Amino acid sequence: MAIAVKILLVIVSLGLILTVLLQQGKSAGLSGAISGGAEHLFGKQKARGLDLLLHRTTIVLGVLFVVLCVAATFISG
Repeated sequence: MAIAVKILLVIVSLGLILTVLLQQGKSAGLSGAISGGAEHLFGKQKARGLDLLLHRTTIVLGVLFVVLCVAATFISG
């Protein structure tokens, strides 16, 4: 059982890394740093298509990662 949880943890962590790396950055260079939070409040557009899918996949994989880490801790300890 512990080996299966650890294998799932490795698979989920690799998937989480891939989905984070595939996402586009929210601010582009220096212009994003200068505008500050105003663009995030007023210029926010809803994500569509692939961006929305990657965003939701990141959330699901992040929750799975935390749950599997806790499960691996309880099983091994």
